[in-house]
Amino acid sequence: MENNTNNNSLTRLELSDALVREVGLSRHESMQLVDDVLDHLSNSLALGENVKISSFGTFSCRQKKERIGRNPKTGIEAPIIARKVVTFKPSQIMKDKINKGNQKS
Repeated sequence: MENNTNNNSLTRLELSDALVREVGLSRHESMQLVDDVLDHLSNSLALGENVKISSFGTFSCRQKKERIGRNPKTGIEAPIIARKVVTFKPSQIMKDKINKGNQKS
């Protein structure tokens, strides 16, 4: 799959276009499928579930505690509220692919 953006980010539209090219779905069906998958993934994370995608990796949420941070420009301390953050752990297959420079096997 080619990545055509200037900032090296893969977008929803590019995922949808790949489904049109590679699977043969209509543009509307492919965009709906991408949106449905992303909605399901984010809803599962919001419910506290881990999302494991075989050969890709695992998304999970974890709670961060409140802490004191510092503005790097001014040096002024400020509280950082407790919050949930999404983490991603790539599978070994993904790590290997990235380390090989995305070469096809």
